[in-house]
Amino acid sequence: MSHDDREWGRDEPESGPGRGRGRPGGPDDEGRMHPIGWKVPIAVAVASALVAYPLVAAFYSALPPVPWTAVPTLLLLAVGEAITGHHTRRRIRRAPGTEPIEPLSAARLVALAKASALFASLAVGVFAGMAMYLAGRLQTPLPREDFFTSLGTMAAGMVLFGAAVFLEWACRVPDDDSEGEPGTA
Repeated sequence: MSHDDREWGRDEPESGPGRGRGRPGGPDDEGRMHPIGWKVPIAVAVASALVAYPLVAAFYSALPPVPWTAVPTLLLLAVGEAITGHHTRRRIRRAPGTEPIEPLSAARLVALAKASALFASLAVGVFAGMAMYLAGRLQTPLPREDFFTSLGTMAAGMVLFGAAVFLEWACRVPDDDSEGEPGTA
């Protein structure tokens, strides 16, 4: 029993099925990372939409117009992550004409992918909440413009989420005992 276990009053770690996986998307007992999955991003998107809707309803008249520049920004980030994912996948698979990727670089790319996926989920939720509020106010020009900008930003967030999941997938290392099938990073 470790010092930390005694300090917190815990006995030996439990064992059994499902034990040791850690947080979803986090490391297990062997230090292997797992994909982010779909539960956490959906929870983040729903929670942020539920928070954004009443905030927008309460403060919409005091808010500046929704900036359209978020759409190309998120799309540029998505393109960058998709290109990085493509090149990373080739380097991990040791395609002809590529240098092998350093393990620390791959780990940093996985961290970037996970952070981007959560950020994209947050953006999708916030702008979905805003679009839901504005959907009933389309008869006036400014809310209509903000509604379409919110929809565009939400769509760009979905594209960024897809690119982040692709980048995370591209960082998987193939298992030694299987040919062409990816393992977990």
